[in-house]
Order: sequence, then structure tokens, then C-alpha cells
Amino acid sequence: MKKIVLIILIILCSYIFLSKEEHITSDSIRFRVIPNSNSSIDLLMKEKVVYELSNILFKKNNISDTRSNIINNLSNIEEKIDILFDNNNYDVSYNIMYGLNEFPKKEYNGIVYDEGLYESLVVEIGEGKGNNYWCFLYPSLCMLDYEKNNKNIRYRSKILEIIDKFL
Repeated sequence: MKKIVLIILIILCSYIFLSKEEHITSDSIRFRVIPNSNSSIDLLMKEKVVYELSNILFKKNNISDTRSNIINNLSNIEEKIDILFDNNNYDVSYNIMYGLNEFPKKEYNGIVYDEGLYESLVVEIGEGKGNNYWCFLYPSLCMLDYEKNNKNIRYRSKILEIIDKFL
């Protein structure tokens, strides 16, 4: 009897996990900031751009509002980046692209996302040859990652704890 319950639990967990992954892939808006290079100043400016834009972008709870927020704030985003670059004497060009943008294969929280065209806001700085910041604006996963920012947080699964008790 315990084995049957365990098998049903595993099947149920797999279904929930796979359906969540599909939702994030098919109904999402990504955000990406690609720095000029991997020099310390370029990576610092990438982080400053992410931080500066967080006040504009990381606010909406549904895809429609997220999309409208991006479209309505494109000039504000450009203005924020201009001011940021001026204040930091950073004389590098940038390009803001919203729409379907090419993404390489990525791994996010243990889930692998295929390369392809995805609805996204991309800020490419200079030559765009540095290690990029990327996340999902919708569903809103950016601020979760940004806030924890290398803090040692350990997540546990209650379901796995129950399964371990049976094994």
C-alpha cells in the first residue's frame, strides 16, 4: 500500500512540476541585460542598469499589465539609462529591444529552457559580449532572484521529506 501511495505521489509531483515549466516557457516575458564585456566596470554598469530598471519593471502581476508597463515606459527606461550612464561617466552606447528576441539555451532554477525567440525586453550595452543578467518579468521571478542576491537560502520540499520517510 505504501508503494502505491508513493508512486501516485511521484506521478502527481511530476505532473505539477512539468505543467509549471510549460507555463513559464509558453506564457512569459523575459528580461535580459547584456553588458559590453566582462570587465569590472561593464559588469558593474550591467548591475546598475538592472537595479535602476527594477523600480519600473518589477511591479506587475499579470502578463497583460507587464506587457503594457514595458511598452508605456520604453522612453522612461531610455531616460533612466541615459542619466545612469551620464552620472557614471560611462560613454558606451546601448540598444533597447522589446518584442521577440533570440535567447540562447538557459538553465534557471534547475530547469533548462530551449534557445529560441521569446517575448522579452533586452538591453544590450555596447558590443554586448559580457555575461548577461536574465530572468522572467512575468511570471514575476526577477525580484525573487535579485533580492536573495547570493544569500545562502536553502529550500526544502515537504513532499520530498514525506517520500524520504517512506524510503
